Amino acid sequence: MSNESLHKKTTRRNFLEKTAASATVAAWAVPAVAADTKDTGKKKSDSPSETIRVGLIGCGRRGPGDAVKLHSLPNCRIVAVCDVHAGNMDRARRQFGGEKVKAYKDFRKLLDDKEIDAVVVATTANWHVIPTIHACRAGKDVYVEKPLGRSIGEGRAAVNAAKKYNRIVQIGTQQRSQEHYKKAVEIIRSGRLGEICEVKVWDYDQHFPGLGAPADCDPPAELDWDFYCGPSPLVPYNPNRIGYGHYFFPDYGGSWHVDWGVHHYDIVHWATGAKYPTTAMAMGGRLALTKEQDNRVWPDTFNAILQYGPCPVAKLGFQMQYTYRCAARGEQRSHCKKFYGTHGSMILDRSGFTITSERHKNGGKWEAVIKEESFRSPTHNHHAVFLQHVRARTQPDADILTGHYSTNPGHLMSIAWETGRRIEWDGEKEQIVGDAEANELVTRKYRKPWTLEI
Repeated sequence: MSNESLHKKTTRRNFLEKTAASATVAAWAVPAVAADTKDTGKKKSDSPSETIRVGLIGCGRRGPGDAVKLHSLPNCRIVAVCDVHAGNMDRARRQFGGEKVKAYKDFRKLLDDKEIDAVVVATTANWHVIPTIHACRAGKDVYVEKPLGRSIGEGRAAVNAAKKYNRIVQIGTQQRSQEHYKKAVEIIRSGRLGEICEVKVWDYDQHFPGLGAPADCDPPAELDWDFYCGPSPLVPYNPNRIGYGHYFFPDYGGSWHVDWGVHHYDIVHWATGAKYPTTAMAMGGRLALTKEQDNRVWPDTFNAILQYGPCPVAKLGFQMQYTYRCAARGEQRSHCKKFYGTHGSMILDRSGFTITSERHKNGGKWEAVIKEESFRSPTHNHHAVFLQHVRARTQPDADILTGHYSTNPGHLMSIAWETGRRIEWDGEKEQIVGDAEANELVTRKYRKPWTLEI
């Protein structure tokens, strides 16, 4: 069975029947292997040796954290590291064993190593897809950080490569492996909150007085700036274009509505059974920080609305509203989502969830519809889940197709903001309807010699 067929539409009845059948205490315990596995058809005899040897591509902010978690698990070790920044690469090499760990500047050289079974791709987003495609072609399984690329077309190319080469590819949406998210999804799918009509998603941060506005300058000697830019335009080096600041430059990141928002949209899709929106609108601008305080390109204040069609828990469809602001948290829960249903609402983040009941009129008396409750479980085992699926040759819940669908809402918000227009999206054809200019942005142009060839 293909990955696509596993995401086919379903009716509310069989969606809820399947959920009810699996809603046991054991089903919501954090599993050694995710419950909804997807058989790749690959024989177990083709599995790697007992010890899974992993190469790390991207040794900056996120990659070493992923590698530490994998390296700490039984029968897994980091055997190679790769980065275009020599300092990052050297630090990672020392962290995982020193000279016995191989080091590469070019990820293609790492992928030529026949002893490597799997790779972690934790680069800037403009480099997520090309190494993933090359790794699949080289017979490696992949743990790739979100977001899945800088454009929808990139994500689709990665999906096609994983399918063509029959590889296990898991995206780094670790909330999929947290117990309380699974329990929250079960509650929403069961219909306890009633019909979902709206989901609000937000990311609030406090960057005031800004990231600064340093002048362009020569790159540090230990950084291969041309390779860092890769398929993105080659522009003058700026200190804010690397490290944390890279999120806010379209050449490398999609701001938080893409780069962090993937976590949120993944849970929204999982809970509602939706795959993609039908309409996107967005507004945003520099409303908190001046250009002298901060040289980011993406807005520092951003709002978008997506319309979704009918789905198992929303027979009339629902809206998802996203907000990002960088200079005022204003909430105790600063990275969060809230589901609004006709019977109750649920606020959900990494610390847990809380349900608040709605009140309906019953015989002239207002009564609470459902029981209010809270549940908290902050831990996850996402990296262990990846290794289990590599050994079993089954696709995880957070497979690359799921990651593609979870990344796309943010990309559609970006296109709506860049064009200043309402976007109508055909999710089956993955095309923008009736707007050729906007549709050109579905797949971003690559700088030569890099291509999306699979």
